[in-house]
Amino acid sequence: MNAGQAKQKEAQLLLPTYDRVPLVLEHGKDVYVYDVDGRKYLDFVSGIGVNALGYGDKAVLKTIAKQSSRLIHCSNLYFHEFTAELAERLTRISGLDRVFLSNSGTEAWEGALKIARAYAKKTARLDAEPKWRVLAMSNSFHGRTFGSLSTTGQAKYREAFAPVVPGIEFVTFNDVEDLKQKFNDSVCAIALEVVQGEGGIQPVSREFLETARALTAGSGALLLIDEIQSGLGRTGEWFAYQHYGIKPDVVTVAKPIAGGLPLGAIITTSEAAGALTAGMHGSTFGGGPLVCAVACTVIDQIEERKLLNSNRDLGKYFVKKLEGLQKKHSCIMQVRGLGLMVAAEVNSADLAKATVPAMQERGVIINRTHETALRFLPPYTIKKKHIDEVVKALDATLSQLEPMYPKPKAQNVPEAELLAQGSTH
Repeated sequence: MNAGQAKQKEAQLLLPTYDRVPLVLEHGKDVYVYDVDGRKYLDFVSGIGVNALGYGDKAVLKTIAKQSSRLIHCSNLYFHEFTAELAERLTRISGLDRVFLSNSGTEAWEGALKIARAYAKKTARLDAEPKWRVLAMSNSFHGRTFGSLSTTGQAKYREAFAPVVPGIEFVTFNDVEDLKQKFNDSVCAIALEVVQGEGGIQPVSREFLETARALTAGSGALLLIDEIQSGLGRTGEWFAYQHYGIKPDVVTVAKPIAGGLPLGAIITTSEAAGALTAGMHGSTFGGGPLVCAVACTVIDQIEERKLLNSNRDLGKYFVKKLEGLQKKHSCIMQVRGLGLMVAAEVNSADLAKATVPAMQERGVIINRTHETALRFLPPYTIKKKHIDEVVKALDATLSQLEPMYPKPKAQNVPEAELLAQGSTH
């Protein structure tokens, strides 16, 4: 089936939720994917940060083959051997105490929000109204389900589904004074990404994160951290918050955890976990024996192959190479990155949009986020030669496209649009 046939058939049968790239992928090997015509592409998207060990990893395939022949799924009414094994690994690498396993990142984030509200009710004084407000961040993205959507600080994702969950107020990301001004005793949680992924690879400042931790610790609110895209080693630490020397009350993780199989996790302190009792939360598929076995293998492989160190070093190398390219191409406004979570911000949304298919024509897959950010989320198994190949392709692409997309004139942003990023619901 070619791209045209796939597009036609999907247009007849699927909900129109995806604006797909006209590319039909057939198989993958290591850091490359292949289309139905046999063409090879260097993949620097990795399923949007999912395929941490690349494609066809031998250890992962061995675990899938072994466990799928034994037990793929069983209800959470029963024990199986890999739930505690995975939880043991997750608590060890996070420094936290308790785990809940879900199917996806957005489900994990929903659970984190439930914990925040439940904890506030459990700890409220008898003569006081429980805390209930959540301070979320402008420019953030937490997922597509209703609570996640409600805490996503980009109006374009929320507006079609309004009214959203009440009690959410947006703080300007990295604006310490705005955070302090909006925080009070009614806040049950501050919710943030350490590195905003869909927001264009925007790291939190040390001052902002430390302030969020101090405010919540001093008031009995919870600090919820979304590491769905940045967690499990991508930034060169198991979790991006570990670069800052702080510890959250709740962290969520998903994308790379099970080598491409659907799995998410909430990891909490014992104090926060105590807000839930049997029956208050659950999942049919979350934490099945197959996905948990694979997740254990993924974590073990990251450790055994010392990929945290590699991700740190390769990330620095990649950023340096892109900064070199920035000196040559004035259209590159900024290079940002932490480990293998990297972006090059260009000065035109049209240029960024055109760059993605042009790179694909050169055999490199990247994507665009937040209109003008070229985002790179490669597998952890890349080498310097792969970074060099991407930078070379980007250099050629920008040399071709930059004259066609001059820097746009500055425009006044309507006040209503600015307010939408910080509106209260």
